[in-house]
Amino acid sequence: SLVVLPRLRGFSLCPPRVNPVSRPAALIMAVGLDSIYVTKPTTTMDLIFKHRRSLLANRKSELVALMAISTTLFLFFHTRDLHSKLKEMEVKLQPDVSLSGHQLSGESEFSAVSIMMRQLKDSGEIDNLSAQALNNTRKAGKEMIFFNRVPKVGSQTFMELLRHLAMRNDFGFHRDHIQRVETIRLAPAEQMGLANMVNGYSTPSVYIKHICFINFTQYGLPDPIYVNLVRDPVERVISWYYYVRAPWYYVERKQAFPDIPLPDPQWLKKDFETCVLRGDRECQYLEGETREGIGDHRRQSLFFCGHGDACTPFNTVGALQRAKKAVERHYAVVGVLEDMNSTLTVLEHYIPRFFRGASKIYHEEIERFKRINKNSFKPPVSEEVKDMVRRNFTREIEFYHFCRQRLHRQLLALKLPDTYR
Repeated sequence: SLVVLPRLRGFSLCPPRVNPVSRPAALIMAVGLDSIYVTKPTTTMDLIFKHRRSLLANRKSELVALMAISTTLFLFFHTRDLHSKLKEMEVKLQPDVSLSGHQLSGESEFSAVSIMMRQLKDSGEIDNLSAQALNNTRKAGKEMIFFNRVPKVGSQTFMELLRHLAMRNDFGFHRDHIQRVETIRLAPAEQMGLANMVNGYSTPSVYIKHICFINFTQYGLPDPIYVNLVRDPVERVISWYYYVRAPWYYVERKQAFPDIPLPDPQWLKKDFETCVLRGDRECQYLEGETREGIGDHRRQSLFFCGHGDACTPFNTVGALQRAKKAVERHYAVVGVLEDMNSTLTVLEHYIPRFFRGASKIYHEEIERFKRINKNSFKPPVSEEVKDMVRRNFTREIEFYHFCRQRLHRQLLALKLPDTYR
């Protein structure tokens, strides 16, 4: 074999110590050249060393492969554990949900109910309020709760509460699973299919899904007990904006659907205030605008209006009136995130078969419930920007107050001795 050694000028070159086996080897040195060439004949020991080096190289390759597999498995299990922890944070996600709502349900809730009670007393209506007349539970054809939950109103917390109540009060618990695309508006045939599926569950049961209102009687089926929740519409749309940018949202979806592409990092980093002030498409709330596709998550009234085309234009009188009518005719209770105490009290009295003990469980589990879907990545939004958005949410705000006043009427109709008197 031929080895090329660099020549070091100004230094003397000493012959290397020769291995006994290769002692006869000749060293040929070319002095005065830029390199020194040393020729060395191949020996038995060289062949042995070469073979050992070959084996070592193979073993190194195997070791690298083993390390790669180990790393892959580690990352898989670590990601799974991370997902579990993020689910806990998610059972830390609905935005300020449960307990941003609970915290708000103190003074503001007390004040709102007190004001309504004074108004009803002054008008003489307080004595004519009837809990039976205000309770649509009596219209249900079977013991089945249909909770077509609005996103970002505390519905994740409410779902966990129902899971606890299902064990305590002995009823079935059913919910939809994560979907590639969240479809909230369905064609008539799909509505009928979903209604038939829900109707097929044994009773008593609860079914939970993000979906617009479905009229079961329209498909020849008995009405379930309809329940839902609402929230301040501007706070809700801000929460939705940051929810779809939250890390755990993509962890969950990537695990379920690995081929879903990740969004643009610039889109993920964009804050709500910048989006509104810059007039970006996703933060424009134009009256009468229809967002094409499977649903418009900017507003909660759509979940009560239904699946028809008349419900799709944003912030219109027609969609508002349809949503109000559905609440009055069909919903047993529409709770309010900011009025959680009133919501739980009304549910316990109007739908006792399912909600008996709800307040007790809620307050016992309050520290855990208040972390559900709490989005720690949601920065504060200035009141100036919120006011800009409110100007385009006039009918959504009207619908929210309509639901809130209805809840307070239902509460006062119970004539409980300790109801804010």
